[in-house]
Amino acid sequence: MGRWENKYVIGLTGNIATGKSLVRRMLEHLGAYTIDADGLAHQSMAPGAPAYQPVIKAFGDWILDAEGRIDRGKLGAVAFAHPDALNRLEALTHPVVGQAIDTLIQRSRHKVVVVEAIKLLEGHLAGQMDAIWVVDADEAHQLERLAKRGLSQAEAIKRIRAQNPQAEKLAQANVVIKNSGSPEDTWAQVRKALQGIQGTAEAEAEQATVHRVQMQVGSAGAGQHEIKALDIVRGLPRNADQIAGLLRQASGRVLTRENVLMLFGQKSYMMAIADNEPVGLVGFLVENLVTRVDEFFVSPQVPMAPITAALVDAIERASKELQSEVGYIFVPQGAAPALLDTLKKQGYERQELDDIRVPAWREAVRESRPDGTLIMAKKLRAERVLKPL
Repeated sequence: MGRWENKYVIGLTGNIATGKSLVRRMLEHLGAYTIDADGLAHQSMAPGAPAYQPVIKAFGDWILDAEGRIDRGKLGAVAFAHPDALNRLEALTHPVVGQAIDTLIQRSRHKVVVVEAIKLLEGHLAGQMDAIWVVDADEAHQLERLAKRGLSQAEAIKRIRAQNPQAEKLAQANVVIKNSGSPEDTWAQVRKALQGIQGTAEAEAEQATVHRVQMQVGSAGAGQHEIKALDIVRGLPRNADQIAGLLRQASGRVLTRENVLMLFGQKSYMMAIADNEPVGLVGFLVENLVTRVDEFFVSPQVPMAPITAALVDAIERASKELQSEVGYIFVPQGAAPALLDTLKKQGYERQELDDIRVPAWREAVRESRPDGTLIMAKKLRAERVLKPL
């Protein structure tokens, strides 16, 4: 039994670039509450956060960028090259991260919680889990994924070699997810393993993944269809072909079902289904207590305002379930006035990047904001989950 009463907490781990985040997002789609411990570690080193000054004192101000932020690339180059330096860094960040994880799990209303951490088995967290899941992939796939992140082969090999052998993690696993095949194969393994959890039936997991809002919609404009009923549905593998079709309408991108399943490893989707036809789509990410929407499409054949409002409501519902503190919607410049007006009515306000006062929020927006977009922001919680994280 794990540490947290009335929760089934899965410790998710595996070496670098095996696909842990993909599996974590799959579990989130299937109704689990998920925590990225490594992401929380990054937040702990943001300006003003608890580990910021201690890390600078330990490693020197040469690791800072021009804006006074800790440059993860510089810090990582030292930490991964020298085991003593990595141990020193973890000693500064792990206590803060442990406190954040405890707070998030206790506040979560989900029965199944997932904690992803690359060093899960090397620290004290492993003994607090109900089960250990290890994601495995062959080295060729690891190198390919690290190359996509911009690492040279030499640097990628160094990072892989700096970690404890994957075999040691596999020896301690209750569940092993093989992630060297297709996304469909990985999904099948995750679903099967989740169904095997004590007290978690397939129907319960499936129900937790779908959020539906039934509403009546009328008053269609010129050239638009009048809608009798609208459902807002959480995107799942069974919706992959519909999502691909909506993305093609929105951007012209021609995507296969496999492409969409890979996108599920990066973000979540909400679809608007009007009278059994897909008419709207939102792509969003809830990561480290920040919600970011980078895709928003409503068919011109249907009324925009009510569908936009329903999609935003669904995103906020999902965000609050994941304890998100703030929501950002990135709107293309020149977007339809009806979209901006509806977002304002929903409580979103225009904001410039430099006006975002919380460093972790500003960094999240900086990393994910598409070029040429406006920032629409709304605070989703009255208080921070863990000050000053």
